[in-house]
Amino acid sequence: MTQTITRMFDTYQHAASAVGGLKNRGFTDEDISMVAHAGDGANTTASDSPTGEGASVGAGVGGALGAGAGLLTGLGLLAIPGVGPVVAAGWLAATAAGAVAGALAGGATGGIVGSLMDNGVSEDDANVYAEGVRRGGALVTVRANDEVAPEAIRILDSFGPTDPGTMRTAYRSDGWERFDAAAPTVATTDPAGAHPVRNTVPPHSSVGD
Repeated sequence: MTQTITRMFDTYQHAASAVGGLKNRGFTDEDISMVAHAGDGANTTASDSPTGEGASVGAGVGGALGAGAGLLTGLGLLAIPGVGPVVAAGWLAATAAGAVAGALAGGATGGIVGSLMDNGVSEDDANVYAEGVRRGGALVTVRANDEVAPEAIRILDSFGPTDPGTMRTAYRSDGWERFDAAAPTVATTDPAGAHPVRNTVPPHSSVGD
């Protein structure tokens, strides 16, 4: 069995460190995916195409987001409805990009939400994770078989992920119900404000085929 293990981090730098930890332990670019809000600090904008086709991370974006920008091959800019420009790489980025077209055509669960649900994440958590990215966070996912999944979980949890239940409670206190791709995007250079409390309950992992 293959597990899809998902963690949200306050910042791109935390997520990049977690990715580095995974790669140091032998997890490959094919196993790992990262989607992080580009924020106000990115000097390069995504392509006008809804899927951000042809966009790439230039020196300005890499410099703004930290030295970890080169950790994953194919890291580039992607425009996601309701989220705005994100720095993304890996299998989740690719499937989210493919789902964007469905969302724009009226699909109910396009983009990040639909891609996460397709990989075993609950609808509630998928909506929270998408909103977390929208508010400036960074999402890391890794696919791992049962033998190495505990190691992947240990590595990710060592970098201080944000608990989705805590995020959900904080968001709903402001009247939020679920991720809305039609909502105005949130541009931020201080993504830590999106997730004020971390590690209060066990984080999420999902099991897929």
